[in-house]
Amino acid sequence: MGNLLSLGRKRKALPIATKFNLPSPLPSWPQSDNGGFASGGINLGGLEVHQISTFTKVWAILEGGPNNIGATFFEPSLIPDGYFMLGCYSQPNNQPLFGWVLVGKDDGSIEPTSKAKLSLPMDYTLVWSSENSKLKQDGNGYIWLPVPPQGYRAVGHVVTSSLEKPPLDKIRCVHSDLTDSCEHGALIWGRGKLDLLGEINVYGLRPTGRGTRALGVSVGTFIAEINGTGTSSSTLSLSCLKNRDSNFSYMPNLSQIEALVQAYSPLIYFHPNEPYLPSSVSWFFNNGALLYKKSDESNPVSIDPTGSNLPQGGSNDGTYWLDLPVDKGSKEKVKKGDLQSLGSYLHVKPMLGGTFTDIAIWVFYPFNGPSRAKVKFINIKLGRIGEHVGDWEHLTLRISNFNGELQSVYFSQHSKGIWVNSPDLEFQGGNNKVVGYASLNGHAFYPKPGLVLQGNASLNIGIRNDTVNSKIVMDTGERYVVVSAEYLGTIVEPLWLNYAREWGPKIDYEIADELKKIERFLPGKLKSAFKRIVDDLPNEVLGQEGPTGPKMKRSWSEDEAV
Repeated sequence: MGNLLSLGRKRKALPIATKFNLPSPLPSWPQSDNGGFASGGINLGGLEVHQISTFTKVWAILEGGPNNIGATFFEPSLIPDGYFMLGCYSQPNNQPLFGWVLVGKDDGSIEPTSKAKLSLPMDYTLVWSSENSKLKQDGNGYIWLPVPPQGYRAVGHVVTSSLEKPPLDKIRCVHSDLTDSCEHGALIWGRGKLDLLGEINVYGLRPTGRGTRALGVSVGTFIAEINGTGTSSSTLSLSCLKNRDSNFSYMPNLSQIEALVQAYSPLIYFHPNEPYLPSSVSWFFNNGALLYKKSDESNPVSIDPTGSNLPQGGSNDGTYWLDLPVDKGSKEKVKKGDLQSLGSYLHVKPMLGGTFTDIAIWVFYPFNGPSRAKVKFINIKLGRIGEHVGDWEHLTLRISNFNGELQSVYFSQHSKGIWVNSPDLEFQGGNNKVVGYASLNGHAFYPKPGLVLQGNASLNIGIRNDTVNSKIVMDTGERYVVVSAEYLGTIVEPLWLNYAREWGPKIDYEIADELKKIERFLPGKLKSAFKRIVDDLPNEVLGQEGPTGPKMKRSWSEDEAV
C-alpha cells in the first residue's frame, strides 16, 4: 500500500497504512468430503460468493470518525475471474487494514422462469460529495448508489475520486430473492448523530436478523446516511445477501472444529487474588452440589455427576434451583472451584447465514464473589452484593467459513459484552491463540489487563472489574467438550445442558439495606452519585439470584448482546 495516507513529509503514517495479519499463517485445515468449509467460495443458492481482503485505495478523509483521524474507502482488487464487485469497503483509519467484502457470480444454475442472479445497475445516484468539506482529505471523494433494475437490489456503494459517474459495469446488483434486510453496524466515519444539513455518517452494514437460523449474509460493505437531503438508510434501501440454500454445508466438521480450537483457543488469565476459580460441572456435582425443589426445601437431593436427575426442559419457573453443600467445610471448598478438573464447554453454531462459525467457549464457576466499588479515590467492599452461586461466562470466536480466519472475539461481561476485531486482540507469543482476562470475583472477560469501571468512568464511580496477567491461567483448548453443534446432528448434549432452571438460589437479603451500610461512609454528593450508578446495574452484577445455564441464554440461538 506504500505511502497510503501521507499528504506531506511530516504526516505520520496512520494505522490503516499497514495491513493486519494474524501472528501465524493459517494452517492447512482438514478437508471435508464435500469441500465445504474453508474452500474459498460459498454458494448461497445460485449465487456463488467469494471473500476478498485485498483492496485498492480510492479516497481518504483524515479527520472525523474514531480518534478524529478519518476513514479510508477502497474497492476490492484481485477479484477472481467471473466474479463481480458488489460494493466498496470502508474502515476507520485508527486500525490496521483488516476487512473484507464479498464478490459474486451467477453459478449458472438457471431455473425455469428465473432471472439471472446478478444484473448491471440502470444508473447511479450521487449520495454525497466531499467537495465542500473543510476537513483534511486526500483529494475529493464521491459516494454513489447504484440504481437497480426492477426485481434487483443494491448491496453496496461505489466510491470514486472524480465527479464522473462510474461505468455501469463497475458493480452488480443482486436478485431480490437472494437479498435480506439489513441495519447499521458500527460507525465508520462521521459524528454518530446528524445535527446539521448535509452531514454524513458512514456505518457498516449487518443483517437485521442474526442467529443460528437466520439467513442474512453480511456483504462487508457500508452505508452512507445524509441529513437534510431526504436520503437516509431507509430510502437508500441497501440490502444484505441471503443464503437461500439454508443448508449450512460450509460449516466445519468435527475434525475441522478440533483444528480451529487448537489454532485459536483463548488463554484466560485469572487475577492472582481470585478466591473463586472455575471447575468442571461434574466436579461441582460430585462435591456436594444440591438440587432443591420449591415447597420441599428441607429435602434437597444430591446431583448425579452427569446431571441425569436434573429436571429436563420446561422453563425457569422457580420450581427448582441448585445450591452449594450444606456442610460449611464442603461449602467453602466448592466455592473455591478446582482448576485441576477444569474444562471448557463448546457450542458451535452457524452465524450470518452460515458464512461464519461462532464457537462459544463456556466456563463454569461454582461461585461468584462479592463486588467492589470505586467512588473517586475510595475503594469500597460491597458486602454480599454481587455474590451468587453458579456463574457461567463465555468467549465466542467468530471464524470465516470462506478460509477459517479468525475475524473477532466476543468477551462476555455480566449481562452483555463486547466484540473485539482481530487487530485489537492480544495473542500469546507468536501464535494465533487469543488472550483474555477474567475480572476479580465477578469473572467478566476483558481483552486487556487493567481496571474497567462499570458505571460512570468519567466520574470515576462504578463497580470495579480488575484484571491482571498472572501465573494462574487456563488454556481453553487443553480440555474441552463440544456440548452442542446442532447443524452436525451427531453431538449428544449432556443432560445438565437442558436444565432450564437457575444454577443458584435467590438471595434473601435486601440490596437497599446493604447499600445503606456502604453509603454512610460516603460524603453527601458521592452518596447520590453512587446510588444512581448502582440503580442502573443489571441483576447479574448485583447478584440477586443464580443464573440459568448456557442453553437458556438469548445468545444460544441469537447473536451476542452488546
